[in-house]
Amino acid sequence: MSRSRLTLIGLLGAGLLTAGALTGCASGAASSPESSSPTETATSSPAGEVSAAWLDAGRMIAVVTSGSSSCVPAVAGEPQMAGGALTVDLVEPTQEPCTRDMAPRATLVTLPAGTDAGAALTVKVTGASEGEATLAALAEVPAPPTDFAPSAGWANSSLVAIVTYGSSSCVPTVESVSTDGGNVAVTFATPPADQVCTMDYAPRVTLADVGAEAGDGPVSLVLSGGNVQAPDPIPVLGSR
Repeated sequence: MSRSRLTLIGLLGAGLLTAGALTGCASGAASSPESSSPTETATSSPAGEVSAAWLDAGRMIAVVTSGSSSCVPAVAGEPQMAGGALTVDLVEPTQEPCTRDMAPRATLVTLPAGTDAGAALTVKVTGASEGEATLAALAEVPAPPTDFAPSAGWANSSLVAIVTYGSSSCVPTVESVSTDGGNVAVTFATPPADQVCTMDYAPRVTLADVGAEAGDGPVSLVLSGGNVQAPDPIPVLGSR
């Protein structure tokens, strides 16, 4: 059974621009620039409204905050690890204006070398958004995937964060979510033919609401569309 889903997008960094052109922010169908009025600054998460997801065999996490879907916070400097707690400082993006909606956004964070995903991790978020989340230890830490392989992790009981690789300025958007046998099929929308993207090749993070199709027990995603290359099902890391 297939149905459209609210697409929630996270954006990591900025890359090398194509010949003087920079793509505008991507946004979900329910928070597009046409349906949301711009404002001068992005809205940020109230304290405590933070969650996180394991990604890339525990080498990355997604930090999920609430605010304008078109203006996703970026990581400032290097995240700091001390006593089993990771402090991540976020800054507002430089682009303006931002849509005036309030939606979950995901910021991709590369973990310090030696971080053990087999142990619980407290994530303290400061700066543009503030709050704290605890990631339960992975019962089994998978082997690191091959370079540029997609990955996914639970951000809460319904949302998954999905990492794909490509232009950092053209993040895939979710068109639909449906069941596919024992897996959940996530179909990304076909990008506009006139879309201009930066020429880098980087990890991008997208949020997808799969709760209604996930059922109980372990979940794997089948990714398709949106120029995403993922021939095999992607296990969703972590717990709900």
